[in-house]
Amino acid sequence: MVVVMSPDATDEDVAHVVERVESVGGEAFVSRGVVRTIIGLVGDIDSFHDLNLRALRGVADVHRISDPYKLVSRQHHADRSTVWVGQAGRRVPIGPETFTFMAGPCAVESAEQTLEAARMAQAAGATILRGGAYKPRTSPYAFQGLGVRGLEILADVREATGMPVVTEIVDARDVDVVAEHADMLQVGTRNMANFGLLQAVGESGKPVLLKRGMTATIEEWLMAAEYIAQRGNLDVVLCERGIRTFEPATRNTLDISAVPVVQATSHLPVIIDPSHAAGRKDLVVPLSRAGIAVGADGVIVDVHPEPENALCDGPQALLGDELRDLAQAVRDLPAMVGRAGSGERTGGSR
Repeated sequence: MVVVMSPDATDEDVAHVVERVESVGGEAFVSRGVVRTIIGLVGDIDSFHDLNLRALRGVADVHRISDPYKLVSRQHHADRSTVWVGQAGRRVPIGPETFTFMAGPCAVESAEQTLEAARMAQAAGATILRGGAYKPRTSPYAFQGLGVRGLEILADVREATGMPVVTEIVDARDVDVVAEHADMLQVGTRNMANFGLLQAVGESGKPVLLKRGMTATIEEWLMAAEYIAQRGNLDVVLCERGIRTFEPATRNTLDISAVPVVQATSHLPVIIDPSHAAGRKDLVVPLSRAGIAVGADGVIVDVHPEPENALCDGPQALLGDELRDLAQAVRDLPAMVGRAGSGERTGGSR
């Protein structure tokens, strides 16, 4: 069961609902989004009904939810959500009305490389900068990222370009330092089921980009998002980045069908990552076009000024003609499915 608070509900109104729920032995998990606050209830449903929660001040509605993921389900939230990323004066929306283009280097290697990649991304129409300061790699001998120095570089590049920053976090102990430097925290495919990390980013106060695990079902993916929402954070964006199948022609198989399936089930925005799905730059633009066609809320891709010298995932990084083709796709195609293009609605006050 969930309690949906009205937009003008006060902290005292929320606290009163929590107190009433706990008085009958239940648990209440408060999750705050940009527009509304939702309280997820765990316990005896009949006892909750006896509380007459709808009559309490500040309560807009009460829903009994059959989905195992209560807070991210569309059963209580018919309209799809928009998540705003960035600081005052430069906030970028990710949601159903716009198509959001996110791009940057897979890994932060140096201040010069990151700034050049950011300039390339911005010139192509990207409004959010991606870049990895911490890199979880299959091999322990591969480049693992610059850590805090990488975060500092990303923050400097944000100041130079005005682009909000999304970067991956791999350890719950690093939440505070990553949140200090980044505008959005990314949980990667290898950590989708790292429940301690999910809870920590849920308490961070920053929007979260949650990638689908490479072998995860859609329900498992949404349950991971529920861990974040249950800790107080409804500003979650889901990212389909390809799943592991029997097909070796690409690194992973981009599950395009997951986009409309999740959007019908959850109110959270859904974007795609064709770079990490394909592992090949020649497939990034076709997969991006497909993502736009099925209604994805955005795309996140790798760009690099010298892909042949990249320390991480150079073969999938865009440059030159491929980046120009992608820029045209994200500029022209969203209008065909009823969306504003990337960058056409920024700087919002919400």
